[in-house]
Amino acid sequence: MSEADVPVVRRGRSRAESVAEAVQSDIVERGAVTGDRLGLRTDLIDRYGVSPSVMNEALGLLRDRGLVTVRPGPSGGVFVAEQPAQVRLGAIDLWFSAAVPNPRELFEARTFFDDAFGAVAVDRAGPNDIRAMESALHDMRTHTDDPAAYMRATVAFHAAIAYATDLAVVVGLYETVLALLRGGIVRAAFVEPRDEMVAHALQIHEGMTAAIRDRDHDAMTKLLALHAADLERVQDESP
Repeated sequence: MSEADVPVVRRGRSRAESVAEAVQSDIVERGAVTGDRLGLRTDLIDRYGVSPSVMNEALGLLRDRGLVTVRPGPSGGVFVAEQPAQVRLGAIDLWFSAAVPNPRELFEARTFFDDAFGAVAVDRAGPNDIRAMESALHDMRTHTDDPAAYMRATVAFHAAIAYATDLAVVVGLYETVLALLRGGIVRAAFVEPRDEMVAHALQIHEGMTAAIRDRDHDAMTKLLALHAADLERVQDESP
């Protein structure tokens, strides 16, 4: 295998964590199902261009997440234990490791908090809060070709609204939900038609910022309803 063929892994993590993430993405992209064979451990070492010790650590991470099993013997190798759970949210499809229990329910909790925070932020948001929302919106527009970065920017936007409420105890619960979700994402991809879905989502989030800035309760109520309707629609269409 040439250097150009080695799967790209992210910086800022240990080599084993990056390899584990690359294997997870491969499982999702191939549509692998429980029981599918990924190859021998030596095959994976060659495929990802790492040492045996790094691959052993990566496989340990994947076993802990319930995604692979390793079987010894001539007919053994690395096998898919469980396909990552999928959730469709707005303009993004997300896949989660088995380490995240009930990701759909976690997203429902996040949506519940987002709606409640939006209604309160209309009265409580200050200039710094508005600037944080506008910064997150800028990042959303900047990353319309990178689903993972777009998703992070969307989360930052709603987190800015949450912080604007000054409801410290409730925001703490919200941050716990976000941490569980962030820690378990295996892969993100835009929903098609991407341009239409993303443009519509941006329009709603821009409207929310304007409604909060203008203290417009009626506009915010309508936008929150549109936001919820979009999420329900795409979740109903999810595989």
